[in-house]
Formats: sequence, structure tokens, C-alpha cells
Amino acid sequence: SHLCYYQENRLSICNKLSYAIGGAPYQITGCALGFFLQIYLLDVAQVDPFYASIILFVGRAWDAITDPTVGFLVSRSPWTRFGRMMPWIVLSTPLAVLSYFLIWYVPPFEDNKVIWYLFFYCLFQTLQTCFHVPYSALTMFISSEQKERDSATAYRMTIEVLGTVLGTAIQGQIVGMANAPCVPGPFDIPTDLNISFKSAGINDSEPKAAYMIASGVICLIYVLCAVVLFFGVREQKGKLSEPMSFFQGIKLVMGHGPYAKLVMVFLFTSLAFMLLEGNFALFCSSTLGFRNDFQNILLVIMLSATLVIPFWQWFLTRFGKKTAVYVGTLSVVPFMIMVVCLKSNLIVTYIVSFAAGVGVAVAFLLPWSMLPDVIDDFQVQNPNSTGHEALFYSFYVFFTKFASGVSLGISTLSLDFAGYISRGCSQPEEVHLTLKVLVSAAPIALIIIGLIILYFYPIDEERRQGNRKLLQEQR
Repeated sequence: SHLCYYQENRLSICNKLSYAIGGAPYQITGCALGFFLQIYLLDVAQVDPFYASIILFVGRAWDAITDPTVGFLVSRSPWTRFGRMMPWIVLSTPLAVLSYFLIWYVPPFEDNKVIWYLFFYCLFQTLQTCFHVPYSALTMFISSEQKERDSATAYRMTIEVLGTVLGTAIQGQIVGMANAPCVPGPFDIPTDLNISFKSAGINDSEPKAAYMIASGVICLIYVLCAVVLFFGVREQKGKLSEPMSFFQGIKLVMGHGPYAKLVMVFLFTSLAFMLLEGNFALFCSSTLGFRNDFQNILLVIMLSATLVIPFWQWFLTRFGKKTAVYVGTLSVVPFMIMVVCLKSNLIVTYIVSFAAGVGVAVAFLLPWSMLPDVIDDFQVQNPNSTGHEALFYSFYVFFTKFASGVSLGISTLSLDFAGYISRGCSQPEEVHLTLKVLVSAAPIALIIIGLIILYFYPIDEERRQGNRKLLQEQR
């Protein structure tokens, strides 16, 4: 019944690819929501900025809470004919796809619109977690060979980054073809430009339809990926850890110094990149005035991230992971300053986007390549405590998601305070200033804090190699 032929513990390229493809839906939907949900709620669904910030924050915070919860439920679920993780993945897919589609649908009523978006956003996040937590833990059950698992993870990272490109491309290109018409505000001198723009007959239903087409395409890809994963990967029976309560879990993982430091480092750096990601589309379209180019600018960021991942892979094996984080994240700072200080110029913006992609790749690759080192370190120090991998992973995801909820909520709220005009052809000066802080000053401050914490992170190359030798002897 399975597509690929097996040898014990050896994974064929077909297996690794099938496994990797399962990671795409999470990234495709995550990217589409990360880049476009804010602009969609403000300009297409025309939700008040204050309520939009609540939807974004509550949705992400809820998403963060579901991670450890689903993690515990998964670790307690019984073994079936298809494995322990697979049933979760298969059963959550149809419902996840339906709720995702309804996030991008503008309901015909005005009154309870906020409840509609909040409900379907939270429901989708829950179902998505039921797919992604078992999928992440599946790494430990596709093979018992460390080398095979590492190789499968490398495939997965490549496909996941391609997923972000795909999500940005599908959503951006389809939606970009039908921009919501802007509405002249009190600051706009009624020039011929505005009149002609309004009378060009840009239909309000066009952007709505475009968002629904884009989400339909993404739903289709989601289902296809789940099917490939199901038929292409066979889960091996493995032992899971003794289930423990949420707070015991936190105590166990946060009690390990290197893990706590690593999580703090990536909390600050990923917060920085999330602020940039969440507000860049708005910044490009309203402050820089590239209403018709923002989807291409986002695509450049993601493409450059994909292209430089092999370079960072080489860099970290050559100079060590810690150096890679420093070099990668600091390389973005001058460009963040440039995009705000120079006059709006499309070419400069494209160059900045390319450079931002180089940093995004670091933020993407390094946490996942450093987490196993911390788990190994924990293993060396606690040889009798085994099977906690899922905990380390799910708490890391929990913290980053929580941070992203905070960052999205804060940024949409600050735009509300600054007086953001939904669909305004131009925005008040305060909004431009707020956007500049959100895509430049705030991320730079967060990056610096993160890198200061990284200075105290104890696992260097020497300790890493030492741990590897010790673990091999233990085994």
C-alpha cells in the first residue's frame, strides 16, 4: 500500500521527499496569513483596526496555547494500524481546509463579523496544530538512525522554505491583480487622479473574489500534501515519554540552562522578523506608495531566503552555528535602516528585500538546527530521562507563536492609535511614523537584545562535538 520501498531504517529519497512535502501546508498557510491577514481585515473586510488587532492577537495566542495541549494529547494517544501520529494528520485535514477557506470569506452580515473571523481563525489554528505537532514529532519515528533523520529534516527545511515562497506567490499574485480601491480621505486634495481612480470602475467585489480564489488554491495544495505524506511515509513504533503535566513540562525544559537561553535568543530575533513580516506589506503600500508592487516585494524576500539556505548550511558547518546567527542577523540591520531613511525608491526597496531574505533564512534554519544540540546536551546531563524531544519542540513553537501574536496585536493597535484609515489613499503622518518604527527601529532593538543573550549561550562547537561523542558511547 505504500509508495516507497523500505530497508530497515534506511529512507529512500522518495520517503524523505514525501515526509518533507508534509511540512508545506503549515508554511503556505502561515505565510499567507502572516503577510496578508492584517491588510485583508483592514482594507477588504473593513474591520475596525482595534478589533483587527484583537483578532490577530487572540488568534495567535490561542494558537500558541494549543501547541503544548495537542502535544500532550498526541503523546497519550494509542498506537493504530497507521501509526500514532498519522491518524491526527489525516483526520484534521478536511476540517482545517474548510475553516481556512472561511477565514478569507467576507460574511454577508455586518454585526458579528468580528466573531466570525475570530472563530474561524482560532478553529483553523487548532486544526492546523493537530496536523503540525504530530508531523514535527514524526521526525523521531521515521527512522531510528540519527543521520537519516537529519537528512530528512534538511529535505523538510528546503520544502518548507519553498512553501513560504509558494504561499507568498499564490496569495500575493492572485490578490495583487485585484487591489482594493482606495478611498480619498480628509487629507487628499481631490485631484483628477482620485476621481479617475474611483470612476475607473474598480469593483469592490473583485478583491473579495481574489482572496477566495487564492484560498481555494491553497486549500487544494494542503489536501494534496497530506495525501502524499500519508502514502509515502511509514511510521515506526517508538517509545514516547511518560506523559507529564504542562507545568512539569515547562519546569523540565526551562530548567535546562542552554535551552532557556536559546529560546530567549530566538524569541527576540523572531519577534524582530515577525514585526517586519507583519507590517511590511502595509509599509510598502501606504508609506512607500507601492500599492501595486508589494506582492512582488514580498516574493523577493522569500525567494532570496530560499536561495541562501544552502550558503548558511555551509557557513554553519565551517564557522559554527553561533557565528552564523551573529553574521546572519546583523547583516539585515543596515538595510532596515536604509529602507526607512532613503526616499521611497522601488529599486532600493527590492535590494533591501533581498537582504532581508538573507536574514530571514537564518531565522528560519538556525533554530531548527540548534534545538537538537540542546536536546543532546540535556541527554548527556540527564542520561536517565529520555523521550522528551516533543516537549522541547512544542515549547519552542509555543514561545515563538506567542511572541508573534503579541507583535501582530501591538502593531495593529499602534496603527489604530496613530489613526489608520481603512483603505485610505493616503494616511496621516503619524501612521507613516508608526510603520517606520515597526519595520525598522523596533526590530533592530529586538535583534540587539537577542544577540546579547546569545553571547551567554554555552554550547559552542567544542561542547557540541564532545556531546556527540559522549552520546555515541552511551548508545
